[in-house]
Amino acid sequence: SAAMLRNGAAGGGGAAAGGGGHRPVRVWCDGCYDMVHYGHSNQLRQARAMGDYLIVGVHTDEEIAKHKGPPVFTQEERYKMVQAIKWVDEIAPGAPYVTTLETLDKYSCDFCVHGDDITLTIDGKDTYEEVKTAGRYRECKRTQGVSTTDLVGRMLLMTKAHHSNIDEDLDYRKHTDNFGKGPKGHSPWTGVSQFLQTSQKIIQFASGKEPQPGDTIIYVAGAFDLFHVGHVDFLEKVHQLAEKPYIIAGLHFDQEVNRYKGKNYPIMNIHERTLSVLACRYVSEVVIGAPYAVTADLLDHFRVTLVCHGMTEVVPDKDGSDPYEEPKQRGIFQLVDSGSNLTTDLIVQRIIKNRLEFEARNQKKEAKELAVLEAMRRLEEQKH
Repeated sequence: SAAMLRNGAAGGGGAAAGGGGHRPVRVWCDGCYDMVHYGHSNQLRQARAMGDYLIVGVHTDEEIAKHKGPPVFTQEERYKMVQAIKWVDEIAPGAPYVTTLETLDKYSCDFCVHGDDITLTIDGKDTYEEVKTAGRYRECKRTQGVSTTDLVGRMLLMTKAHHSNIDEDLDYRKHTDNFGKGPKGHSPWTGVSQFLQTSQKIIQFASGKEPQPGDTIIYVAGAFDLFHVGHVDFLEKVHQLAEKPYIIAGLHFDQEVNRYKGKNYPIMNIHERTLSVLACRYVSEVVIGAPYAVTADLLDHFRVTLVCHGMTEVVPDKDGSDPYEEPKQRGIFQLVDSGSNLTTDLIVQRIIKNRLEFEARNQKKEAKELAVLEAMRRLEEQKH
C-alpha cells in the first residue's frame, strides 16, 4: 500500500510530489541487489535525496546468470529485500542489465543514479555511456568500508570446521586465500574497521520519528547480522501486528553476539548492523548495544506494549536465566512465525557455496583462455 511505502522514507530534495505545481522528479537505480548491505542502502538513500520518487530496477535470476553467474538469492527474495529499504518508492522487477534511455522513458524517470565506480561491458565500453551522453546520469558516493567481496571475505574466514558440509579441506582451503585478500593482499578482516561510524551517518539513516500517541510500541532484539530477507519477513510480520506500530530493534554488542553465536560471529560489527537495521522501513528506532536480558528498566523506559521474538532458539543468559522472563511475566511476550527458515548461518553457507563455484568457474575459464593463447603462440612460432 502507498501508506506503507511512505513509512519512514526521507523526503527528497526537490519539491514534494505535486507540491507547488512542480512535477515530481523521478529517479532510477538498478542492479542485482543479491547481497544487500548498508552500502546499497546508502546509494539508494542518496539517489532518493536527488528527487521525489525512487524506482529501483532489479534484474532477474536468468539475466544475472547470463552476465555473472547465478545469484545467491532468488529474484523473489531480492525484490522483497529491495522493497524493504525505506528510501525505495517502487521496484521494477526484471529490469534489463544495461541501463538505457528506453528504460528511463518507460518508467518516466528523469535520470539514473549510480555509484562513482565505473562498470564496463564485455567489449570495454562504459555501460552508462548512452545515458551519460543524454545528460541523464548522476553519481553518488560509494560507501567506505563495505562491499560484497569484503563481506564474503569475512565469511570465508569462518574456519573449515564450521562448514563441514562444504567439500572438505583442499578445495575450501585453496579458495580461502583468494577471497580473504583484498586488492592489496590484505585480509579484509584486518580492514573491517575501514568503516568508521559517525553520528552524521546514523542521523542520515535514522527516521528521527518519536512514537506518537496511539502507537503500539513493539520491542524486538537480536544480532540482526548480515541483515537479510529472513529478518525482513520477521519484521514485516511484527509490523502487521498493530494498526500503528512503532518498532524498536535492540541490537546486541559484538561480544554478546559472539557469546551466544560462537565462531567468528558477528560478521558485521555493531556499527554496520545499526545502519543495516535503520535502513529497513519497518523499524522506527534502534537501541545500539541493547542488554541481552529484556529488563524492566528497558520496558518502562521505552513504554513497550509488546515484545516479539522469531522461531529461532533463545540462548539462555550468562546465569542460565531466560532473557525474556520479564516480558513473559508481564504477559506482553509474543512468538512470531516469519514463515521463513532463513538464518544468518544458512545464508553464510549459501554465499560461500555460491562463491566457491563462482571462483572455480572463473579459474577454469581463465585456464581455457590461457591455453588458447599458448596454442596461438606456438602456431606463430612454427610459422617462423
